[in-house]
Amino acid sequence: MEIRVTRDTMSDIYFDALRIRNQVFVKEQGVPYELEVGNALEEASAVHFVLYDEGVAKGTVRLLTDLGEKTALVQRMAILKEARGHGYAAILIERLIEFAKETKLNKLELHAQLSARGLYSKFHFNEVGQIFEEAGIQHIQMARTDF
Repeated sequence: MEIRVTRDTMSDIYFDALRIRNQVFVKEQGVPYELEVGNALEEASAVHFVLYDEGVAKGTVRLLTDLGEKTALVQRMAILKEARGHGYAAILIERLIEFAKETKLNKLELHAQLSARGLYSKFHFNEVGQIFEEAGIQHIQMARTDF
C-alpha cells in the first residue's frame, strides 16, 4: 500500500483522484460534477493524495494549503465503495496529519459529512459551529490544531 502525492493536474495520480471523486460524489451522492470539481485554480493549487493498494487507486483526499496562515482545508475525501471498511480513510488521514507536521501547519480544517464525523473525531478533529448543508448533504465544520 502506498500514498502518492501530486500538485500536477496533468498527472496520472490526479486523474485517479478525479475518477474516484466522480464515482463517489457525482455518481453515488448526486453532487453536480461542476460543483464537485470546483474551480480550476483550487484544483491546480491543491495537494492531491491518492491511496493505492496493489497498484490500484482506492481512495483520495485533497488539501488546500495557506502557507502564509499555516492552515489547510481538507477536502474531497473519497473511498471507492468496494474499498470501504479496509481502513483506507484512516491511512489517508494519518498521512494528512504527517503532512501538516512536515510543513509546520498550525491547523487542519474540514467540512465533514455527518456520517464521517466520528472518523475524524478519532483523529482529534473537534466540531466547530453548527451543522450546515453543502451540495445537498449535511456537514459539520471540524478542526485540529495539535500536531
